[in-house]
Amino acid sequence: MSSSVQLFRDQKYHELKGQCIQQGQLFEDPEFPASDESLCYDSATKGRVEWKRPKDLCDDPHLLVNGMSSHDFHQGKLGNCWFVAACSCLALRKSLWQQVIPDYNEQEWDPKKPGKYVGIFRFRFWRFGEWTEVVIDDLLPTQNGELIYCRSNVRNEFWSALLEKAYAKLAGSYQALDGGCAAEALVDFTGAVAESVNLAEGKYGEVISEQIKLFEDLMKVHKRGGFISCSISSSGRPSEAETELGLIVGHAYSVTAIRKVRLGESLVLSFKAEKLFMIRLRNPWGKKEWLGAWSDSSEEWKKVSNSERKNLGLTVENDGEFWMTFEDWCKNFTDVDICRTVNTSYFSIHKTWEKEMMYGAWAKHSEPLLNRSGGCFDNRETFLQNPQYIFDVKKAEDKVLVSLQQEDRRKYKKEGKGDNITIGFEILKVEVNRRYRLHKLTVQERVATSPYSNTRSVFLRRSLQRGRYLLIPTTYMPGVPAKFILRLYADVPSKLRELKLDRPKMTCWSLLCGYPRRVTQIKVHSAEGLQKQDRSGGADPYVLIKCENQSRRSPVQRDTTSPVFNTQVIFYRKDIDSPVTIQVWNSNLLCDQLLGQAVLAASPADPREQQTLRLRGRGGGEAAELPGHITVTVLSSDDLAEL
Repeated sequence: MSSSVQLFRDQKYHELKGQCIQQGQLFEDPEFPASDESLCYDSATKGRVEWKRPKDLCDDPHLLVNGMSSHDFHQGKLGNCWFVAACSCLALRKSLWQQVIPDYNEQEWDPKKPGKYVGIFRFRFWRFGEWTEVVIDDLLPTQNGELIYCRSNVRNEFWSALLEKAYAKLAGSYQALDGGCAAEALVDFTGAVAESVNLAEGKYGEVISEQIKLFEDLMKVHKRGGFISCSISSSGRPSEAETELGLIVGHAYSVTAIRKVRLGESLVLSFKAEKLFMIRLRNPWGKKEWLGAWSDSSEEWKKVSNSERKNLGLTVENDGEFWMTFEDWCKNFTDVDICRTVNTSYFSIHKTWEKEMMYGAWAKHSEPLLNRSGGCFDNRETFLQNPQYIFDVKKAEDKVLVSLQQEDRRKYKKEGKGDNITIGFEILKVEVNRRYRLHKLTVQERVATSPYSNTRSVFLRRSLQRGRYLLIPTTYMPGVPAKFILRLYADVPSKLRELKLDRPKMTCWSLLCGYPRRVTQIKVHSAEGLQKQDRSGGADPYVLIKCENQSRRSPVQRDTTSPVFNTQVIFYRKDIDSPVTIQVWNSNLLCDQLLGQAVLAASPADPREQQTLRLRGRGGGEAAELPGHITVTVLSSDDLAEL
């Protein structure tokens, strides 16, 4: 991985460490100095803070004491429970935290080699599509000899305080970490794909079938190395208020286990159920727990012996951790952040995804053809003035995952511009041969809309039919400049690429071979009344659309004389007198058979509405009529950038 790691502020860890050893000095980071500016950007919040190194706070400092645990640390005075909840999740997966703390053994204090310690550490975060290494010194903010921010339960363990400092350096200050979303930190720790779910809007507390679907999905996410955190919206209530059942409003909890428990006979009688759907949470404060069913001193636990608890896996590891039924969880929490570690490894027993990633930007321009900041679908006049990407679904049906992520804006908090922009995206089914930007919505089909949210990333899962699709990432309001990355995962490679040209390029060959003079869009919706081709009274039709020396065909529709095709094509025509021919064929094992055709001039003056055409045999306009009709929409323009 090291070859693809970017260096934040171009600081080279080994080089800086070597210089400090040579000079016999402890490292002091000039890029994030031990000063008020690194603490906060608001002068009103500046106070009396002493910056101390771990060796000034205890006798025997360590990066890690007895490995890493999700109970290692507490939040401190900063409102960054979301970051601490993310650390709790990270601590559960050694392979992932070793990525964030590279060569942790080499970075550890070594009492046998005190000269090796020079107060320098490094951490890695997945930032905007790249792993980025951040170097820090170990001067930490304290008051009265105590760490004021994230700290470990064990007095001489410092990984969480140092990790927080590296993350604050990326954000510009500690204060920039005040308030946030656990999914953002988890994406930065892992490169995972984030999804936010509103439990209240999704009615998961009321609709049992939806609840079970969500449970199965979350159990799969957790089992495959993903992360889940949850919170209760503070709307209408003061943040950090306590509910009647002991939960804290506006506070991020990490999910540390999910279990579907089959009960033995004695317990089935006690609980009047064969299965329990259970979820275990941790409060980053290390205290304040759930007081409802299955809380630590509840009646439910009294019915389950210690040995049964162990057998069921319903163990509690530490203070601040508690179990709930999944139903109670859905009813009491309002927001869930899910981070999926999408598997792209070919050496895996689980489903493997093909990943494609693009960098892009929304940029404002007064010229419509150059504007790339058109806002969401509601802005009909400007919506298509956004970056456009096409991808292909090669299978009859394929599930695709799409993640749109904006750049982290915390670094702009000092300027008062640190809030996320509301973003989302649309997916349209377009012509199977589209290669240029779409300028007008006509025959295209709107197949999916992501949630629009002011979170750092938005996510969508959708099953799509075979065909070509246009993915349009947008800000909610037009004219908002920002950078983004787009990640698409599918079962087979989808060739995600940006459409940059508005029309075919004029080249030297254009002078010799001619340049298109007309653009024509065709959508063949369906056919009906086709000639029966087999004993069962059906046919296996497909449609072939031909123009000049180009042709495109649809998939075969099996065993029907009234097929629905919904096939779209676009042609850039050099010879405007050459007609467009739409043929319907029957697919046979040995030789396909023509069922009929329609020949169209496809000129700009022709009707643009949907029309039904009689099928005829080969030949001119007077060719013999054949059984059946086709329904089509045809649009033509001599402005190549109109359609």
